Amino acid sequence: MGASLRQKLRQTTGGNSPPATPRQRCQLKPTGLLDTRGGSNTVIGDLLSEVSRLDERIAQYDQHIKTMARQSTEAQRLMQLSGIGETTATALLSTIGNGRDFKCGRQLCAWLGLVPGQYSSGGKQRLGRITKAGDPYLRSLLVLGARAVLVAAKNKTDPISRWAVSLAQRRGYWKAIVAIAAKNARM
Repeated sequence: MGASLRQKLRQTTGGNSPPATPRQRCQLKPTGLLDTRGGSNTVIGDLLSEVSRLDERIAQYDQHIKTMARQSTEAQRLMQLSGIGETTATALLSTIGNGRDFKCGRQLCAWLGLVPGQYSSGGKQRLGRITKAGDPYLRSLLVLGARAVLVAAKNKTDPISRWAVSLAQRRGYWKAIVAIAAKNARM
């Protein structure tokens, strides 16, 4: 905190230490702090330039991921599925690898948390919400891809699109999204 800002804060608070609680800060009269507008504009400008620099770095990383996905044959095969792009394909490959650790696609879906939790007792099977176990980043990428598939499926007539639209009509939007995400993970 600059010396001039400290002095103005002391003038505003009557020479006491700055208010400690949010309620005390709300009761503070901002009469002396209004003169520091030029300083706050500098700080805000610096923060905005830092955000734009970070946006440029993120764009560079995105370009690097696209390049890696184009060079990988496994990523190319994954990207043939609807709803899986460069980011999802490279994330799947980096997290799961070749997938030999899983016996079947259902086990992978369970690991990702895309299957319903089971609460069974006395021969009665009860299925609950999705478990949300596993990697939340991969699950969110698969769910975002599934949302794109369902939106685009309304204008298509291929079997998967027809299945997705009918599932959304029968069971609801979000259950259809999770089902499409689980299907993409199993494939």
